[in-house]
Amino acid sequence: MIDPFQTLFAVPLECDSCVQDVSSSLKKLPGILSVDADLQKQLVTVEGTAAPSAMVSAIQDTGRDAILRGSGKPNSAAVAILETHAKDIPNPVRGLVRIVQVSSKLTILDLTIQGLSPGRYHATIRASGDISRGAASTGDVWERQKSEKEEADAPPRGEFGPIDVGKSGAASVLLDKPIEVWEIIGRSFVVSKERDGSFKPDGPDTVVGVIARSAGVWENEKTVCSCSGKTIWDERKEGIERGMV
Repeated sequence: MIDPFQTLFAVPLECDSCVQDVSSSLKKLPGILSVDADLQKQLVTVEGTAAPSAMVSAIQDTGRDAILRGSGKPNSAAVAILETHAKDIPNPVRGLVRIVQVSSKLTILDLTIQGLSPGRYHATIRASGDISRGAASTGDVWERQKSEKEEADAPPRGEFGPIDVGKSGAASVLLDKPIEVWEIIGRSFVVSKERDGSFKPDGPDTVVGVIARSAGVWENEKTVCSCSGKTIWDERKEGIERGMV
């Protein structure tokens, strides 16, 4: 059972009616416990067990965009941007996995992918964060050494099972595993039709990204990047153009 966690979004809110629209849309999602919108700061805090990607979609259903500003407690969140290493691809980004540790023994992974050919795929965390040759250089499926109490034939802790991609080439799935975020920072996340690790360096239907720490709720208050001068909404627009979901 997933414990409730907080997720913080930046949302363009102009009036109390905007707040009501966003709150009503979010509360329709299963697992939402509370929605708290701050009109002055343009922030919406959601508590519950729904996937962050579903929350974004619910906000977008009101005609507004949303930027994830943080999720979970400090040092409990991570993210990986998933890209194909196939050559001559204008927009290599094909997905995103948002990772939140919701208890000492459970972490959820909110995976969204797009632009892939239909079929059955496998999601795995790999032992290495080396993506110099795409998924081909990421090593074996990650698995911490088993304790004496664990079954010898238990599946690797970095294996998440099959994911079916339909004709649209897109999929969204909520995964969970009894792991901790600190264990997987710096490793890589792979989605591929190949399961055993015999990846081709430039396989068009294999996407990979390095797992990096991301902000917990209230850890990221930046609205303008100090190095580029771009606002979070400028960065959001560029991300969408790159194929980020």
